[in-house]
Amino acid sequence: MKYIKLFLSFLIINTLLSQSSAAAFWHKDTINLGNDIQKEEFPEGKDVEPKIEESAEEQNSALLITGGVEEVNDITLDDCLRLALGNNPRIQSAMQDVFAADARLKQIWSNYFPQLSWQSGYTRIRQLQLSDVFRENLVYNYYLLGQISASQMLYDFGVTQNKATISRLDKQGYQIMLTATVNDVVCEVKKAYYNLQYALEAKKVAQEMVDRYGAFYNQAKAFYAAGTSPKVDVTIAEVNLSNAKLMLIQAEHSISIAMARLSNTMGLSYASKYKISDNLRYNPCNITLCEAVEIARESRPEFKLADVRVEEARQNVKLAKKSYFPTLNVEGQYQIGGSHPTSNYGYNFGGYLTFPTVNGMLIRNEIKEAKALHLKEQSTAAGTKNDIYYEIQQAFYSLQEKKSSIPVAFLGLKQAKENYELSYGRYKVGVGNPVELKESQVQYQDAMLQYYNSLFQFNSARAELEKFIGKNLTDGEIQLDLGKKDKKKLRNKKSA
Repeated sequence: MKYIKLFLSFLIINTLLSQSSAAAFWHKDTINLGNDIQKEEFPEGKDVEPKIEESAEEQNSALLITGGVEEVNDITLDDCLRLALGNNPRIQSAMQDVFAADARLKQIWSNYFPQLSWQSGYTRIRQLQLSDVFRENLVYNYYLLGQISASQMLYDFGVTQNKATISRLDKQGYQIMLTATVNDVVCEVKKAYYNLQYALEAKKVAQEMVDRYGAFYNQAKAFYAAGTSPKVDVTIAEVNLSNAKLMLIQAEHSISIAMARLSNTMGLSYASKYKISDNLRYNPCNITLCEAVEIARESRPEFKLADVRVEEARQNVKLAKKSYFPTLNVEGQYQIGGSHPTSNYGYNFGGYLTFPTVNGMLIRNEIKEAKALHLKEQSTAAGTKNDIYYEIQQAFYSLQEKKSSIPVAFLGLKQAKENYELSYGRYKVGVGNPVELKESQVQYQDAMLQYYNSLFQFNSARAELEKFIGKNLTDGEIQLDLGKKDKKKLRNKKSA
């Protein structure tokens, strides 16, 4: 009984000591809550940063384009356009279509060239009927040492001319499609180039945010060391700095993707990283809607192609009506041969008026089909022109919208910068708080990105408008398909 009482007393004393110890530790944790941090669970930012394998010299060295026509260090928009015109496979494919159409046109004109043929041979003949009549085998050899034949089409009452007209219009259509392909590629290259410029500006913004969050982190550590702010402010600043570094990494990868996109639009299968020599900026584009429509009527490839398709369909109607017409030919033939290779010779020549085999029902319905297709092309051309007018209006109003948003975005950037400077000044003297400073920094970062994005959107909208009107609007860029008047004006402008 005495031992049981001693054991119970020992348990009670041990329990009280444990509770008092736990209370002491809890009181200690409560006092230091927000000031101490377990580095094993939450390591320092510098301990988890990725290791850079390349040296600083390798990173800053100018890399070259190795997949293009020439190797360059710095590249401009004009350089990108020239590389695209020489390397883009879509342009090369469209050029081959033009060459093929030209060859088809020459094939049609070949109907007016003489046709020559040569034949020689040997034949052993046993005539069944004659052998049966004369009751003996009549077998003889026939030699053809040479037979020269020549024929010339003199006139087919306009059929060949009509086919050549259709083929010439087809070739003209492929030439127009080549111009349209060039316009599309130029627009894609410009938009990819502006996207790369925006990615570079976004990286600058991310780097600036890293620097500002680094200053915020250093200031928080100084306040914590002086005892004027808790450890939680340092932790918040460190988290913000880590997020800013993450955004910087993402911005750097966005640049690589933008470069790959630009290389793809230029037709380069693979190209190393390169530098561009100009920054994202505002290039004025003063043009009215009426001027844009007038330029499109003269320069837009699809506008011209619609008229070409209508004329081609009309020529097909004329060709179908000529199915009844004959063909006037002259032919000549000279032969050497006979029972021995040179035993005899012969010749013949003459002119022939050959009429085609006529199927009245077939030809009549072919004419009806051609007329229906002609009316269809007229309707299609009208719809194409309406779509072009709509695209021009949409691109023009979009350009005006992007143009109007630039000063607003710049004003927002100015206000956000002033707000950040005020917030940082308040925090630096100890009257501000980290939350207020973080919000001002985020607003400043968003305002910078919004401003650069507005510039990017404006330049992209201008490239779209240039595509839809079929002509470049900015001086200093590559001018495509300049006419004689345009070339004369450009020379006079340069001389002035």
